[in-house]
Amino acid sequence: MAERCVIFFDVGNTLLFPNRAKMLAPISSDRHPTLEQWQALERRTKKEFDQGMQSGRVDHGFWWTFHTYLLENIGENIGQNITQNIGIRDVLVENTQNSANWDQILPGTRDALQRISQKFRVAVISNADGGIERVLTRCGIADCFESITDSGIVGVEKPRAEIFEAALNSMKARAHDSLYVGDVYSVDYVGARNAGMEAVLLDVSGTYRNREWPRVESLEQLETWLRQ
Repeated sequence: MAERCVIFFDVGNTLLFPNRAKMLAPISSDRHPTLEQWQALERRTKKEFDQGMQSGRVDHGFWWTFHTYLLENIGENIGQNITQNIGIRDVLVENTQNSANWDQILPGTRDALQRISQKFRVAVISNADGGIERVLTRCGIADCFESITDSGIVGVEKPRAEIFEAALNSMKARAHDSLYVGDVYSVDYVGARNAGMEAVLLDVSGTYRNREWPRVESLEQLETWLRQ
């Protein structure tokens, strides 16, 4: 990409990661999945969700599906009855959709963003609850971005083109001069491409390793990809 073009970043599972202890608070800590188990659930859910989005048949939200599988994996007897399990799943989904619980940042993230911003303009597009700028500020990287577009404020979520268009307008940027970096194929990659932008998957969990789509597994790999 030409220098000074705009790179828009997703936030969840791209720049910031789950605070699993907070999200899984309704479950006894000795039942919490490891990071490896969490990422395996993420891979399974993304593949199923992508297939549903592509076929036009998505029965439930991403995190509803994710936490249904999580509860199955840790044992059906976590609650005393089915109703209790459903209630726990609903709280888990609510906790995961709370932007305040996405506050885990990988070492070197700010440095990488600052290096990228020396050559490109940098902004954010996130499906969130209106509070993602506060979380980015708390994690020390909000000032890396010229613009932060939050679906909770805009009123429309990815993959709909309107949220990408709102972000482009906020940066006075053209779609064909812009790149979107996100982690879910059917939401981030397809949404950005349909809005006329280039796109690359930041695939930390390795969901798309055997697919042909442009992908990297870290910000450092993204820097290399941009140079190429």
